[in-house]
Amino acid sequence: MDNCIFCKIVAKQIPSTIVYEDESLLAFKDIHPAAPVHLLIIPKKHIDTLSSAQSEHTELLGKMLALVPKLATEHGCAPTVMADGSLSGGYKTLINTGPDGGQEVYHLHTHLIGGPQPWRGQR
Repeated sequence: MDNCIFCKIVAKQIPSTIVYEDESLLAFKDIHPAAPVHLLIIPKKHIDTLSSAQSEHTELLGKMLALVPKLATEHGCAPTVMADGSLSGGYKTLINTGPDGGQEVYHLHTHLIGGPQPWRGQR
């Protein structure tokens, strides 16, 4: 897509802070973070929305979601078990789809949002 900002990031035409890259995915820091850790995970292949994904994208979608815990661990926001058995830390994932779903960039992407509060509760 010629005017897709994420396709331009994949093509290295627009700079970004890349935290992960392989043959099918790219992950980078959000330029307007909503939390201390705010990463975007995108397929290199242009897919407009989650609703545009087809059965042939199943493996790619699974790979996107499976990358989340790895990146959360690397960026210090994965949940950890404390000495008393309680959990600390954590993150959320978000995929906005369509205008009523809050999607602003029409290239499928997963937000990984985490880190210390007070961001918790923000949308």
